[in-house]
Amino acid sequence: MTSRKAILALVLVVSLVAGSWMQSRLNRDRESLGLTRTTIISNAPPVLAFTTVALGGFRGIIANMLWIRTTELQEDGKYFEAVQLADWISKLQPHFTQVWINQAWNMAYNISVKFPNPEDRWLWVQRGIELLRDQGLQYNPNQALMYRELAWFFQHKMGANLDDAHWLYKTEWAKTMESLIPGGRPNYDDLLHPKTLEASNRVAVLTERYKMLPSMMKRVDETYGPLEWRLPETHAIYWAMVGIDNSPDQDKLPLRRTIYQPMLTSLQRGRIVTNRFAKRIEVVANLDMVPNASRSYEDAMKADPANADHIATGHRNFLKDAIYFLWANNRPAEARKWFEKFKQLYGLGPQSGIAEGTTMEDFAISKVTEDINETSRDRVTAMLYGFIGQSYLNLAMDEEDQAIGLERMAARIHQNYRTRTTHPASVVRVEIPDLDVIKQNVLRDMLMPSTNANPEFQAVLRTKLKLPPGFALPPATNAPASDPKP
Repeated sequence: MTSRKAILALVLVVSLVAGSWMQSRLNRDRESLGLTRTTIISNAPPVLAFTTVALGGFRGIIANMLWIRTTELQEDGKYFEAVQLADWISKLQPHFTQVWINQAWNMAYNISVKFPNPEDRWLWVQRGIELLRDQGLQYNPNQALMYRELAWFFQHKMGANLDDAHWLYKTEWAKTMESLIPGGRPNYDDLLHPKTLEASNRVAVLTERYKMLPSMMKRVDETYGPLEWRLPETHAIYWAMVGIDNSPDQDKLPLRRTIYQPMLTSLQRGRIVTNRFAKRIEVVANLDMVPNASRSYEDAMKADPANADHIATGHRNFLKDAIYFLWANNRPAEARKWFEKFKQLYGLGPQSGIAEGTTMEDFAISKVTEDINETSRDRVTAMLYGFIGQSYLNLAMDEEDQAIGLERMAARIHQNYRTRTTHPASVVRVEIPDLDVIKQNVLRDMLMPSTNANPEFQAVLRTKLKLPPGFALPPATNAPASDPKP
């Protein structure tokens, strides 16, 4: 009996030692794999903190209860209390990406629209972005979904025109970035090697508050630019590219899509000009980015053969828009160059979407015919600027008939657009400038003194338009408007 007890005692001791060793190994594995949830909850009521520590692995139950309570508070209009509970939930489940995404979306989309004041909406949109960027990514730096959602907030909530307050979002963001990146085009030597206190302070704000690295900004610009850093689409591209660098290979395709979508938007409206008449910023086409952007599609197809067909579809659409916008903005030589590039890569016929035998001019004119019934603010605005510019050019070249025809076409498209967008729910967010304002903007650019300006052309145009001697429009400025129209 004694020997039997001794054997059992020995087995018990061995089992305890083995169990302790296995537990230590499991703890190390849990730590290395990021499975341990031991984050201390701060700024929480003592009862919640005590219950969390006491229940340990039952954190999920507490989180579920808080989810239910958060929904009830939101339904009751108690938004600030709901946000506080969301903060606790994120601390309870910091590595569960849907917690961060859901709460950020709730702030930027659901709660923001409850406020009629655009400034109040902007505060909530910022809170949603900050939650993902400043906190969510801190706990989930390798989660592609987090980067995709952050990029989407810039691309869709701020960049698109689906929110009646979108102009305020764009203007406020442009003013913020103007203070850090004057003119929207960074001097990367100053950002990477600041030589003054002012430059050092700007870099500190970019890196510490907005989590943006100058070295990464330069890489994004060299890959897809030149980009306008006061526009939200550029920041969508930035965060998608950061996500690609930090995410597993199998999760990168959605991030590539997130790059190509705002890149196409940047082509269509990727430059900021100031509308002095309406006292707000305007966005127009950025055609200088075409070479880098096109190359990025081709590089992506080579780097990701499995998804090359999908990327090629995006590339075809990009090139079609590039050809069209180049032609519409009086850059026919470049339009022909990219049309030839399109034919070289994709040919003509049903598979490419451009019929056999089509010339560049035929293709561009067919796009104009489509856009006479177009309700896209960006495409129509870019087209109107192009038509008016070409009209002035033809006028100076003694092609009065063509000049009058282009101006009449612009007037027809402008009136047609206004007629089709007079619904009260849409007129605020898709309104375009008056045609006279567009003419003034185009004329100002053409008559502005510049090293690239042709004095003879300017003199002829002034004569054709019967402008008095010394006539000059106010100089353009790229600074955001100080009193934007919501």
